[in-house]
Amino acid sequence: MTTRDEQDAVDDIVGQWGHERPDMDVSALQVFGRLHRAYLLYQTSLSSLFSDYDLNMASFDVLASLRRNGAPYRMTSGELAKTMLVTTGGVTLRVDRLEKAGLVERKRDPDDRRIVYVCLTTTGLSLIDQTASAHFANELRLLQGLDEADQRALSTLLQKLETSIIDAEAEGEAHSA
Repeated sequence: MTTRDEQDAVDDIVGQWGHERPDMDVSALQVFGRLHRAYLLYQTSLSSLFSDYDLNMASFDVLASLRRNGAPYRMTSGELAKTMLVTTGGVTLRVDRLEKAGLVERKRDPDDRRIVYVCLTTTGLSLIDQTASAHFANELRLLQGLDEADQRALSTLLQKLETSIIDAEAEGEAHSA
């Protein structure tokens, strides 16, 4: 296991940039490089786990959104899009695949036929419950190298990072307008 006393790949990259371009501040790479590498490792772990249930991350996202929304486990495409930060077109593609697999179905609102809900089927509910249990157990396994205090601190720092990025992007948009 790598500890901070050891040189890692990001340290090597930062050192190479320092050698080649000492005039350039690449210190942000110490955060974003590690964040990116951790995300790639995390994504690989998730993909492997979800494939055991014949799902991918996009399918899990839809099923999980419906499940955690509570009974009757239904949402409109617009509601799903907001939850998953994708377009309604992206939701439609995901739902089409899940519907073909028998995991969700579309149902019109009986009072307003313009409203169409995406609903978990019994099979979909069973699958998302099994997958979610395995998924969250896997996430705990991935965090086993961090004690509870480290996990809380990292969570807080990542929340601050997200806010920092949102603020910086908003500021950048305001300057370019």
